[in-house]
Amino acid sequence: MLPLEPFLVSVIIPCYNHGLYLHEAIESVQKQSYQNIEIIVVDDGSTDDTKLIAANYPQVNYIYQKNQGLSAARNTGIKAAIGSFLVFLDADDLLYEDAIAYNVKILQQNPETAFISGAHDLITSDKKKFDKGDIEISSDHYAHLLRGNYIAMHGTVMYRRWVFDEFQYDENLKACEDYDLYLKVARKHPILHHTVKLTAYRFHGANMSDNIPLMLTQALTVLKRQEFQLDSKLERKAYREGLRNFKEYYCSVLYASLKIGKTSPSKNALHVLWKFKPKFYIRYLLTQFLVRNATIKKRAPAFSLRLLHRLGLFQNYKPKVGKVEPGDFKSLTPFSEYFGYDRGGPIDRYYIENFLQKEAASIRGRVLEIGDNEYTLRFGNKNGLQSEILHVNDSNPAATIIGDLSNAPHIPDNSFECIILTQTLHLVYDYKAVIRTCFRILKPGGTLLLTVPGITPIDHGEWGKTWLWSFTGRVMERIITDVFPSINVEIKTFGNVFVATAFLYGMGLPELKKEELDFEDSHFQVIVTAKATKPVSHENISLAEEKSI
Repeated sequence: MLPLEPFLVSVIIPCYNHGLYLHEAIESVQKQSYQNIEIIVVDDGSTDDTKLIAANYPQVNYIYQKNQGLSAARNTGIKAAIGSFLVFLDADDLLYEDAIAYNVKILQQNPETAFISGAHDLITSDKKKFDKGDIEISSDHYAHLLRGNYIAMHGTVMYRRWVFDEFQYDENLKACEDYDLYLKVARKHPILHHTVKLTAYRFHGANMSDNIPLMLTQALTVLKRQEFQLDSKLERKAYREGLRNFKEYYCSVLYASLKIGKTSPSKNALHVLWKFKPKFYIRYLLTQFLVRNATIKKRAPAFSLRLLHRLGLFQNYKPKVGKVEPGDFKSLTPFSEYFGYDRGGPIDRYYIENFLQKEAASIRGRVLEIGDNEYTLRFGNKNGLQSEILHVNDSNPAATIIGDLSNAPHIPDNSFECIILTQTLHLVYDYKAVIRTCFRILKPGGTLLLTVPGITPIDHGEWGKTWLWSFTGRVMERIITDVFPSINVEIKTFGNVFVATAFLYGMGLPELKKEELDFEDSHFQVIVTAKATKPVSHENISLAEEKSI
């Protein structure tokens, strides 16, 4: 907390039918380490219980207006705000505890700066967090904004009050009004950006960003407003890159969404594909119509079969040796940097969760899970279930045990009926010590359920710094049977060449068919699972302990 907190910060929360999340947004502001804050909730004509939720917080300045859109709601909040600094937090998002304090400090140190922006996390509707890469921008902020909206999450931005004496949100825009404001301000005034995570952006299926045709057309509209203000070669080049980037990104996402049925093939959606990326439009039509005619496969020449195969319509085509031509995979960058979380969920979770479902009978009694207890509660036997959560440090308030499994003498022997250790071992240097600890703290007859990555991308976020290993089924058998009796160990591998490639490129789970996922080829191991049971008899336990020494 800053010593005097001399500046009042106005946090404006526009809300339209997001009463379900509003209380969490308000409370994330109330929990700020910086306390000189006013909270303004602008109800943009909600028909849910937004008003009732806001009424539970007497210190909140609640303003109701007829539905006029997000820009109008923000402008209404600006008129009511009296703070020196302004922050806009959507009702379904969250501020982290030090978000306000950190940005106030930066603005105090840089009095000429119009606004400061930071990084954010992506979370699911139930606040399950997944990592994302953060962009470092230290100069040429306007040019970088021309290339794309690197800020992405509006809640990370803190504005000086005087910005809104000169600018306001464009109420004619149905989306990207924040991007429009960033460009206008950055064109005339200095801005700053950092990579400290300040907020959490929540995916819940009703985000405005899910309306891909709207987002693309509005992003291009906003960007084209800058065309006649560009006054350098750098800016003109960045502008052209921005037009390409928006078309490529949104049309790729739209095509994938149409293909898996998440987006309906409306006239507007197909028009967007045809206008901005005709190849995706043609590919979609072929997928929907040509594949249904079996005679095509019989009569088409080789080059046509190659095309149909690239489009995913003819599975049995194999090019001759030396004649392989890359298709969609001719790319130096993946489709997703988030393991496919932004494309429907990670592929590897299919194998992990199927494994735990199959072994659900072992998830009983006192169960230890790492980081959270999602799988314990989801798959465990509810009768007599006692869930424990281990975290490596005290940053996780849900943790019941603090420690590192590679060195955890404070955890008593014979404590747990089950340990769920999913996708963790590759982050620990002394992984053998982890297995020894698991053996020691399991009760006789207790079960270790473990999964590790095989063929995998390395995380682009914070886990990438401690991502040390990948494993095979054979090496996991050696590692675990050094501690557990081999008769009590069951190792399995999952994956094939297509699944491995799709996972590396960041395809989402809904983009693959069940038969593609279920085909097993041990030469391409995406996930390795292990079930290891601690012997019941003292004699076998002693033999196993001797092996682990």
